[in-house]
Amino acid sequence: MTAELSILDLFLQASLLVKGVMLILLGMSVVSWAMIIKRSKVMQQAFSKAERFEDRFWSGIDLSQLFQEVQARKDNLTGSEKIFYAGFKEFARLHRSNDKVPEAVMEGTSRAMRVSLSKQVEELETHLPFLATVGSISPYIGLFGTVWGIMHAFIALGAVKQATLAMVAPGIAEALVATAMGLFAAIPAVMAYNRLTAKVGKLEHNYMNFMEEFSSILHRQAFAATQE
Repeated sequence: MTAELSILDLFLQASLLVKGVMLILLGMSVVSWAMIIKRSKVMQQAFSKAERFEDRFWSGIDLSQLFQEVQARKDNLTGSEKIFYAGFKEFARLHRSNDKVPEAVMEGTSRAMRVSLSKQVEELETHLPFLATVGSISPYIGLFGTVWGIMHAFIALGAVKQATLAMVAPGIAEALVATAMGLFAAIPAVMAYNRLTAKVGKLEHNYMNFMEEFSSILHRQAFAATQE
């Protein structure tokens, strides 16, 4: 009896439509797990890189020297480094031509850093909408397969003269597997989406704090130049 009710046997005995639903859910689960693992690594690396760069930034190094170091690998910058690079590059460009108008310098610098921050957050949120989609629609896809399977089982049952539980149980079990697979795909996706979204929010907050602190430093430099 155990072999007859194994997941594989239930899948093989299911109707074509229910099999299709199960395969779709299995595919969604596999893809979502791949994205969960990948995005988790990306978040971990983002935290590590931000911490290392900010330690370097607050070590007392000259900002021009730090900019030269960052510029040497400008094609591989992320997070705080990217915001610093965009801000300092714009600051230096505007400061050369508007050294007597610090407000204009800081406005342009802040704009460049905000654009860079927006791009960094957008990259961090890559694939998160897919996880939200899997989490929200997988149970309904599984429920659709279950309803169809149970309906199919009862239609077949109506064709016989004497119905027994043994006749209808396998068909209902096959159908319920679709609901189970829907939940199996949805629950990890929802949990991962919430966790990763929280990490994106924390990183965004860290980036914004760094941007404000960096802006304060540049602000003092911009206004100090007008006093010389």
